[in-house]
Amino acid sequence: MRSLAILSIILYAFSGFSLASERKPHVLFVAIDDLNDYISPLDNHPGVKTPNFERLAKRSLNFANAHCAAPACHPSRVAIMTGVHPSSSGIYRNMFGAHGPRWRHESPMLEKAVVLSQHFRDHGYRSVGGGKIFHTLQWTPGDSQNDPDAWDDYRGDPNDPISKDWKRPKLMPDEKAGLGKGRPLGGGSQLFGAAPLDLPDEKTGDHMVVDWAIGEMKKEHPKPLFLAVGLFRPHIPWEVPQKWFEAHPLEKVKLPQHQEDDLKDAHNHGRTGWHKWVLANKQWKKFMQGYLASISYVDHQLGRLLDALDATPNMKDNTIIVVWSDHGFHIGEKGNWEKFALWDQTTRVPLFIHAPGVSKDGAKTRQPATLTDVYPTLCELVGLPIPKQCDGVSLVPQLKDPTTKRDRTSLTSFQFWGEKTPSHGVSDARYRYIKYGNGFEELYDLEADPHEFTNRAQDSSLSKVKARLVQAIPTDAAPIRAVPKDSPHHRANQKKKQD
Repeated sequence: MRSLAILSIILYAFSGFSLASERKPHVLFVAIDDLNDYISPLDNHPGVKTPNFERLAKRSLNFANAHCAAPACHPSRVAIMTGVHPSSSGIYRNMFGAHGPRWRHESPMLEKAVVLSQHFRDHGYRSVGGGKIFHTLQWTPGDSQNDPDAWDDYRGDPNDPISKDWKRPKLMPDEKAGLGKGRPLGGGSQLFGAAPLDLPDEKTGDHMVVDWAIGEMKKEHPKPLFLAVGLFRPHIPWEVPQKWFEAHPLEKVKLPQHQEDDLKDAHNHGRTGWHKWVLANKQWKKFMQGYLASISYVDHQLGRLLDALDATPNMKDNTIIVVWSDHGFHIGEKGNWEKFALWDQTTRVPLFIHAPGVSKDGAKTRQPATLTDVYPTLCELVGLPIPKQCDGVSLVPQLKDPTTKRDRTSLTSFQFWGEKTPSHGVSDARYRYIKYGNGFEELYDLEADPHEFTNRAQDSSLSKVKARLVQAIPTDAAPIRAVPKDSPHHRANQKKKQD
């Protein structure tokens, strides 16, 4: 009888495990390129129109103090998809000329790293992706760091996922348009620019990626689905259909809050030439209009994803939603454009997580988070083991109770040009401290000074705050890695084989 009882307990346990496996939630994992905190659930920049982000915020927890692992596309995306922070891997900057997961050879730490989608696939999920998940660009066909082996299926060519979707319009040369020479990224290319597209939404890249994602949702799902959707806008060039520009009339566009001498007490990012060209050619409001138009466009695509999810009965109430951006973005603040800096404006990212029956939906938390926390969070939510490679920690305690205090800061790392060691920025719920590779320090009280106008690193009244945050700066950060020219995923080597 005792043996029979033990057998019954074992069978019951296995039966419970099987039922739990069948009930595993789907995952909708949405990456948005270069989206900063202008959206209405965060800083609500004047004139921004993001009703679908507001809708998302009502059905998820808004991590309002989340930060990227690195303020550049390639290192940030590798970090979130592997859970390995740049301070461990040494990948701090963009590295071009790849065709496949060259990052495995860029860093010894990543050679055998298990990609997030791969981890889910290995534990019973169907993992599919589309659009920009790993680094790639509209104008660099075939240059991608995606790992095709990490997916069951990928829309189109996984190592050329977006260039065919975003065709370049024929634009007037700067000289003919009355603009001066010296446009960043080249005057002829106009990659650093804003212009309406003479196309309907349906012919644009992100719309087509969302069409594909909706099709994936509608399919039968014998396995739980891990669906990764990569949206390219609002990355430059700010080119979306005309109607999104019309939603932001130029005369109503508001510039970001800024100070002309904002670098006097701050580290110089080395990119002031971009801002000088913008000012000299009176393009600031036009470029802001293009950025806002691109945000409205991608907000619309997010709404289409949410509509499709709600219209899919077997996914509506059983899907974890994660929406994130790879880094923040400057539109002239501190004389900077794009990213490649360590201020809150550059590193703070939208991060929304909905976990059915777990997350405190509609709430917001200022507890710090780093995108490397997403990997272990998803693992805990669906009951998967967390790989040893992961540097982050689960955000489930904050999902359950947004007031739960976190015992670690966020961490963002980058190596500036001309400096021999990496720089790091950390944030707690109120303050941001940055230690640069050249020894320079910055400290900001984001509650009193949200635009980081006043560096208080030498303010004795904040000495205890500074001392506490200094403890979070890595002392053994990995050295920056170089392009591994002998990698089989280096494009030059692949061309040699083809020749």
